[in-house]
Amino acid sequence: MKTVAGLLLLALCLAAPAAAQPLDAVIHDIEGAYGKLNDLKAEFAQSAFNKSLNQTIQAAGTVYVKKGGKLRWEYREPTIQEIVSDGKTLWVYTPQLQQVNTGPAPEALAGPAGSFLAGLGKLREHFDVRFLNPAQPKDGDGNWALDLTPKQALPTLSRLVLGVDPREFLVRRAVVYDQFENTVTMRFSRVTANAGLPDKVFTFVAPKGVATVPLR
Repeated sequence: MKTVAGLLLLALCLAAPAAAQPLDAVIHDIEGAYGKLNDLKAEFAQSAFNKSLNQTIQAAGTVYVKKGGKLRWEYREPTIQEIVSDGKTLWVYTPQLQQVNTGPAPEALAGPAGSFLAGLGKLREHFDVRFLNPAQPKDGDGNWALDLTPKQALPTLSRLVLGVDPREFLVRRAVVYDQFENTVTMRFSRVTANAGLPDKVFTFVAPKGVATVPLR
């Protein structure tokens, strides 16, 4: 089963090779952009690296996120799987196993570790922020690159590196590090903000014949 908490995550940035003032300006613009976001949809390509096993697993799908800890990750590859939360309940549905694991949604899903939206509107409140490379603040794709350290460390989030579109201030790339130095790298495309996603997107009803198992 994919690591749920490691998925939920993300972002910001913009900059110049100067010092404090440019970074302050970038953070201000990011907080402004994400403070206005209510929901977001994007296609994603994921690469999860397990350091102890020296193993990388590729995945891809669609993600939907809404304020209040609401999220839906639909995996198409390597196997079909859905991870859904309405902010109160979490469902992890694996058709191949004909079962859905369910339980209370972790509080982390409503915070900066679990959502594209929570935390980014108050970036300095939740993270210590710096440019990944102050001498060259843009990455190879032309996105602004930020290196974030959560002020309240979590086992599933010890560091977050982001690449943000300098025009729309939307996350295009995110690398999540956990305390064991495992990483989840995600690239986002076809990003749509404030599309008015209905709450029914973030609920789950098990298909007939699917077993319900407590999430542990």
